[in-house]
Amino acid sequence: MGTLINCKRTNMVKKNSEIMIPDEKVMDKIYLIREKKVMLDRDLAQLYNVETKVLKQAVRRNIDRFPDDFMFELNNEEFTNLRSQIVTSSWGGARYVPMAFTEQGVAMLSSVLNSRQAIHVNIQIMRVFTRMREMLSDTLSLTGYRGN
Repeated sequence: MGTLINCKRTNMVKKNSEIMIPDEKVMDKIYLIREKKVMLDRDLAQLYNVETKVLKQAVRRNIDRFPDDFMFELNNEEFTNLRSQIVTSSWGGARYVPMAFTEQGVAMLSSVLNSRQAIHVNIQIMRVFTRMREMLSDTLSLTGYRGN
């Protein structure tokens, strides 16, 4: 059995050299924008332990891997609405509107960042997205919702 070590800087846990982030921490970083579940560049950069500008540069260098259904930039109105919902000082100095990544875009990020941490974090994020879909499906089946 592996040893658990708290990684103070990133609030992550290392288990058998695999990085583990609490599911709740990932779920808290998933937003509904344009009727899509997305994660923002700054949150992903924090999870990958890279600067946001490094993440954005990697995406821009590989922009063909990120069609609109994988990644889009928030417009000013979306950014303003999001900032008003997340009342933290860290949004105050943001100069550029964030990039929003869908589940497929997050999966693509591991190929452009190409680090061991990005791969492990992406695997965990994909598992969280899958659990969220399963929970929604279970909830809908319990309520008898059949859709149109």
